[in-house]
Amino acid sequence: MNALASKAQLRRGFWLRALVTVPLVVLLGFGSAMVAPGGDENPWFQTLVKPAIQPPNIAFPIVWTILYALMGLALALVLSARGARGRGAAILLFVVQLAVNLAWSPIFFRFHMIDLALIVIIALAVLVAVTMVAFWRVRRLAGLMLLPYLAWVCFASVLFSQVRDLNPDAENIASGAAGAQISSDTL
Repeated sequence: MNALASKAQLRRGFWLRALVTVPLVVLLGFGSAMVAPGGDENPWFQTLVKPAIQPPNIAFPIVWTILYALMGLALALVLSARGARGRGAAILLFVVQLAVNLAWSPIFFRFHMIDLALIVIIALAVLVAVTMVAFWRVRRLAGLMLLPYLAWVCFASVLFSQVRDLNPDAENIASGAAGAQISSDTL
């Protein structure tokens, strides 16, 4: 028996997938941030000179929560597109770009590997763009939902590049020294 699903069944399938993908992507993003906290929670990062375009620290968890939710919704749309040409490749690209995304915070905030972090964030921007195109080909709305993510990663690349330029010796600042410097400054 070969029956087509009704629009209501398709919608229900999407929402069921979204109930898994959105929390999963958001939790993975927060997990990466827990492994390598940034902003005010990172003494090493606090010692770095920040560019004028640096948003307030509170902006980052808000923006990333929204972006991760959009990514989860976009993934649910693609997962719901059974039989769509390019679906498997789009899902694989999504997984790869998400892994690169999740790797960036520990590379920068925990291990202070500035040069590697630059390579990773540039690779991430390229991967997000390619994933966006692949998602667009499966479901246009899914591709559009990744546009804010691509914009933010491009902005983050510029921001990070400026942080890197303003702090040429950042890799040599030890976490313990950063904490000691903060302690002596506050006394």
